[in-house]
Amino acid sequence: MPPHVESLLRDALQRVAPGTALREGLERILRGRTGALIVLGDGKAVADLSAGGFAINTEFTPARLRELAKMDGGIVLSRDASEIRSAAVHFMPVSDREATESGTRHRTAEHISVVTGLPVITVSASMNIIALFVDGRRHTLDRPEVILDRANQALNTLERYRERLESVMDHLTSQELEGSASVRDLALALQRQEMVRRIIAEISSYALELGTEGRLVTLQLEELAAGTEGNTETLLRDYAALRLLAADAGPRLPAGLEYLLDAGLEEDEVIARQSASLAELSNADLVDLGCVAQILGANPGTSSIDQVVEPRGLRLLGHVRNLPRAVAERIAEQLGGLPGLLAAETSELKAVEGVGEHRARIIRETLGRIAEHH
Repeated sequence: MPPHVESLLRDALQRVAPGTALREGLERILRGRTGALIVLGDGKAVADLSAGGFAINTEFTPARLRELAKMDGGIVLSRDASEIRSAAVHFMPVSDREATESGTRHRTAEHISVVTGLPVITVSASMNIIALFVDGRRHTLDRPEVILDRANQALNTLERYRERLESVMDHLTSQELEGSASVRDLALALQRQEMVRRIIAEISSYALELGTEGRLVTLQLEELAAGTEGNTETLLRDYAALRLLAADAGPRLPAGLEYLLDAGLEEDEVIARQSASLAELSNADLVDLGCVAQILGANPGTSSIDQVVEPRGLRLLGHVRNLPRAVAERIAEQLGGLPGLLAAETSELKAVEGVGEHRARIIRETLGRIAEHH
């Protein structure tokens, strides 16, 4: 789903979540076995598709929405659902896109959401469901207890995946300290981080859809997701920048990564492209380490996935409390990557701009503890 559509869907889900006035109005319509078609937003785009009806321009209340739904035609609300703009509106959407829905109300809602870019809600009396249409995509609003059950299952899955991720990251650290980390090790770490990110996003969507009934889910998610934000970018930066800076790295540069150097891209551009490519992988491709390694530049079907690579040491420096990223990058650059960082004395660290004696000692102690643990 494109980012702008996902953002629009999340915004609409917030408006119809349990505990909101709009959701209460929709539930009243459903209990009264009356159908409805409601557009969340007005303006010229909606007016061009409308005929008939009459202006309301009054404050929204669940009771008013229920009564207006008894009439034929659709209802237009303000974007934030705070006002009822018009009712009994006949919509005549025109779209080149073929509708996937079969019912008249749902087909109309699908077309309106495509043409106007606004969320559209349908209430089906015969099917006893509430559906939300965003950019032609249909999202059925399930009962809170159904969503809560899914959220709890996803939380259990996240806990298991988080444990596996920590194990994989520990293994990567051990390999890095031994100087034997391979593209395969890096790909596995990125794969697990992306899996965790996707589960977090799914649970976040459940919590959003649960509204006031999702507080416990949100608390559990915050606990399980703590410390995972930005890990993928950190890991990519730990390796991507080294590849950009070390064009003559020889056998330590995996075959196929030269395209990053030849393209003349800046470090941030490389990381952004790799992050986007990772997020766009299908679930089936994400399971395939070869597909993940290909994003890193490894040639599929060759031994490049098993070639050894050196990190800059930024990920391990991330364990040093209150160490600014700019200072960490200067340390990695001046000391020549992780091997130089591990061998550096306190005096060498202190010589880096922004470090100083106290911070140099903390860095040395932190890296020492990591090495001792692994």
